[in-house]
Amino acid sequence: MDHLFIFNDSPYGNQRTFNGLRLAQALSRKTPIRVFLFGDGVTAGLAGLAPAHADYNPQDMLQAIAASGGEIAACGTCMEARGLTRDSLIAAVSRGSLDQLVDWTLEAEKVITF
Repeated sequence: MDHLFIFNDSPYGNQRTFNGLRLAQALSRKTPIRVFLFGDGVTAGLAGLAPAHADYNPQDMLQAIAASGGEIAACGTCMEARGLTRDSLIAAVSRGSLDQLVDWTLEAEKVITF
């Protein structure tokens, strides 16, 4: 994979994750990418959310990235710290680890963080 996106922030509260997901989704239409949800970023992959603004649904954006061939993982330690289980996430997001992030970072030509 050429590009790795790392999201550290909640999908709500500021526009960093929104703008990063927009970029990741657009890039995923041209080349496969990887996305790692870290810290509060793991909440972007939560299942069952009904955002107040229909024009911004991070789960739909992540599913579109996965449908384009992108790989998406959420930090398992970060999930545990927030009381989340694998069943808390949408199907497009797997439970990941710091070792996986290390491997993805070493394999990526570009690492983009939000």
